[in-house]
Amino acid sequence: MQKKYALILLFACLCTKVSFSQAPKALFSRADTLRGTLNEFRSSYDINYYHLNVKLDIDNKFISGSNLFKFTAVNDIKSLQFDLFEELKVEKVIYKGAELPFKREFNAVFIDFPSTIKKGITDEFTVFYSGNTIIAKRAPWDGGFSYAKDKQGKPWVAVSCQGFGASSWWPNKDHQSDEVDSMMISVSVPKGLMNVSNGRLLSTKNTDPNYTQYNWFVSYPINNYNVTLNIADYAHFKDSYAGENGNLTLDYYVLKENLEKAQKQFNANVKPMFKSFENWFGPYPFYRDGFKLVETPYLGMEHQSAVAYGNKYLNGYLGRDLSGTGLGMSWDYIIIHETGHEWFGNNITSKDIADMWIHEGFTTYTEAIFVESRDGKEAGARYIEGIRKNIRNDKPITGPYGVNQEGSGDMYPKGANLIHMTRTIIDDDKKWREILRGLNSEFGLKTSTTKDIIGFINRTSGKDFTKVYDQYLNYKNIPILEYKTSGKQTQYRWIANVKDFYMPIRINSGEKQTWIYPTSEWKKIALKNGFKPDLNNFYVELKELK
Repeated sequence: MQKKYALILLFACLCTKVSFSQAPKALFSRADTLRGTLNEFRSSYDINYYHLNVKLDIDNKFISGSNLFKFTAVNDIKSLQFDLFEELKVEKVIYKGAELPFKREFNAVFIDFPSTIKKGITDEFTVFYSGNTIIAKRAPWDGGFSYAKDKQGKPWVAVSCQGFGASSWWPNKDHQSDEVDSMMISVSVPKGLMNVSNGRLLSTKNTDPNYTQYNWFVSYPINNYNVTLNIADYAHFKDSYAGENGNLTLDYYVLKENLEKAQKQFNANVKPMFKSFENWFGPYPFYRDGFKLVETPYLGMEHQSAVAYGNKYLNGYLGRDLSGTGLGMSWDYIIIHETGHEWFGNNITSKDIADMWIHEGFTTYTEAIFVESRDGKEAGARYIEGIRKNIRNDKPITGPYGVNQEGSGDMYPKGANLIHMTRTIIDDDKKWREILRGLNSEFGLKTSTTKDIIGFINRTSGKDFTKVYDQYLNYKNIPILEYKTSGKQTQYRWIANVKDFYMPIRINSGEKQTWIYPTSEWKKIALKNGFKPDLNNFYVELKELK
């Protein structure tokens, strides 16, 4: 869920006009580079399968276990890198029955094989590890484990790690560009408790007199920060949805004291949401693994097929409407937003966290799509306009590449407004629906870049949005539409960072609407009823020159 709107709201009221410049470049360390760069020790292998097998000692907040890496050599390999935070100890690395030498550099671990693994060969090794878990100070905005108790005093534990890194709690190739193809997640928990992870529950077994192991299998590619565990004395209830690809199982895991509230809230939101989302974005991407909502001690996260839910069974965002329009108070924000990530974030995944606007901009836009499905197209547009108040224009939406650093939190509301403007400019809802569904078909179950996404929109729409996305993603400020009027004639032009910036905009002229095509050069138009750009659907600054 990354840095969700709560952080944005804390600072939104301080939003000020900024100069036309990019944010200053940050300084990054060797540790940042090791974490964020797809270097030769990572790009040389493609991860195929993990078996994560861990035991959680809740009383001591201690994790121990192993992870099996099955991989294919992309190039000849003598050494490779996997990742595990320094707080956790690598006990040993086993390869073909023998221990491999390894060395650490910050949170990166390098292993040396006894002989070269040739390109195209599939091989495997297992990492054994242990240590005290990192405790999240304010989940999910910072990563780590959340430890709580239910009303009966029983343990309630969950983990979140987006941005922070999956290697904060389990060893893996912790780079977003390489999703594992499938995965087994085995978690041993104290008897009387249940673990819920991603995918399907295959089996349970007693690992010793005091622990039960839950074995979950994920049959689709999954990004590392989506891998999860949730531990509690859960109540479980079921439903199903007749979707585009058949019968989708709906499984809900909630604290027993909240069972009645959960049944009411989930029944009111989930099926209408799937009807809307499948219509606009295509079939739910993970039918084999089903869909789960799992109650957590923190607000929420988009964990694939096991969405974390902590919105306290309230409509809105913890009972508030982020748009200020009233339109966000008739549905549960966390259910809608985090499930929207199943299409944008979990199905379509950015190769680098710097491009997280692909996840968050599109997913915030899914909120407006849901509003539109309930209350009409105009309402959806008003919702998008309403969330502009949360935009700070503090720095670019796109972050620096190769250092595991996302851009501005504006990727949520500003990204959604950018996507809404794209739809407005295309001005053909049938084509727009084809684009949204096409994105999920073209880029689903793999990782992609900003260039990939914009290129697809350009090709499919027949319009060139390259300069538009360049301005809104790579610069902190929005374009200014300057105009000056003399009599009935108006001159207009764009002022923007991007050279030769070009974006059409709709204007209102009496009861009619018409399009103008401003560039960085002055153009003119004769209008009877004044110059009135459609600022409801376009997030731009309007400036009159006297």
